[in-house]
Amino acid sequence: MTQPAQGLLQDRAVVITGGGTGIGRAAAHAFAAEGARVLVVGRRAGVLDETARGHEGIRPFSADLSDPGAASAVVAAAEDALGGIDVLVNNAVTMRSAPLGRIDAANARDQVATNLLAPLFLTQQALPALEAAKGLVINVTTAGNQRGWPGHSVYGATKAALDFLTRTWALELAPKGVRVTGIAPGPVETPIAEHAGLDPEGIARLRARQRERVPLGRVGRPEEVAWWMVALARPEASFATGLVLPVDGGASVVF
Repeated sequence: MTQPAQGLLQDRAVVITGGGTGIGRAAAHAFAAEGARVLVVGRRAGVLDETARGHEGIRPFSADLSDPGAASAVVAAAEDALGGIDVLVNNAVTMRSAPLGRIDAANARDQVATNLLAPLFLTQQALPALEAAKGLVINVTTAGNQRGWPGHSVYGATKAALDFLTRTWALELAPKGVRVTGIAPGPVETPIAEHAGLDPEGIARLRARQRERVPLGRVGRPEEVAWWMVALARPEASFATGLVLPVDGGASVVF
C-alpha cells in the first residue's frame, strides 16, 4: 500500500471524473503523490478499483454522470469521503466516430450528455463546496477542436463548447474566489480509441497518422497531461484562471 505523500497539495480534496483509465487514472495518481485525497468517478467499478489499488489516498465511486441525480450523488460522496471539494477535474468522456450522414442519434446524445452536460451540472452542483474552498475547476477538452476533424463533429463540438464554458465560468466565478481552467490534450496514449470501437489495426493506423502530425513526432503519455493538472492546483498557479492550456506536442500550432 502506497502511503500518502507529504506534498504541496497535502489533504486537498480532489474529484476526478473518468478516473478509471488513461488521463484520469494518471491524474489521480499524480494528485495522490502530492498528498491530496482523491475521489475517482466513472461508470465501471472494476477499473476504478484498479486506479485506487495500492493508493491509500484514492477512493472509487461508481456513477454514470449522464444519469439524472448523478451530480448530486457525486458531490455527496465527495463530502462524505473527502470533507469537501478543493479541485474538480471534469475528465469523463465518450467518443463515437461518424461523418455527417451516418451520425447515430443515440450516440450523439450520449456524447453531449457525457462530454458537455455532465461537467456543466456536476460543476453547478459542486459550486457551494468549491466556493467554500476557494477551489479550482479543471475541464479536460481537446486540442483537436482548433480545426475541422472529419468523422468527429459531435465530439469536437462538445469539447469546443467546454472551452467556452471554461472561459465564461472563469469570469462568473472569479469574484467568488473560484478558478476555472482547461487542459486541451493532443494525441495521448489512452484507451479512448478502443472505447470508440476501433480495432487494433485501426488504432495502429491512427497512431501513425498522429505521430506524423505532431511536431514532437510522438504521441503523449497520460502522465504528461496529469503533471499540468497538478501544476494548476499548486499555490504558485493561483493567478491563473480562464486559460485553456494545450498539451499536444505542438499539434495545435501546425497549419
